[in-house]
Amino acid sequence: GFMTKYERKLFDDLKSPHLKYWVPFVWFGNLASKARKEGRIRDSVDLQTLMNEMNKYRSWCSLLFGYDWVGIPLVYTQVVTLAVYTFFFACLIGRQFLDTDQGYQGHDLDLYIPIFTLLQFFFYAGWLKV
Repeated sequence: GFMTKYERKLFDDLKSPHLKYWVPFVWFGNLASKARKEGRIRDSVDLQTLMNEMNKYRSWCSLLFGYDWVGIPLVYTQVVTLAVYTFFFACLIGRQFLDTDQGYQGHDLDLYIPIFTLLQFFFYAGWLKV
């Protein structure tokens, strides 16, 4: 609903190896200049304010495009993977309950299944894979 059918055809027919986010900004600039010449925008300061706001928005789009252009280095993925597995194994050992008042000989670790720790690991590992 933001473009006419003719504008959509022009937009789709434009060949560009990159994203075409800049095309509507060029159209906006041309229409604003035309509106100033026709007297629809009465003051050059108003036109300048419109163009400054449009350029600010365009720069935000290009910044977002830059984030999309550069991938996350592999080292970050490896660090997060190591952190998730290290956290899981630390929780597996650290969240065991030992009742030292009982005085069981040879029982240094509890042999129960830590359900919530396993669930937490599955969630973290699932988020890591995403």
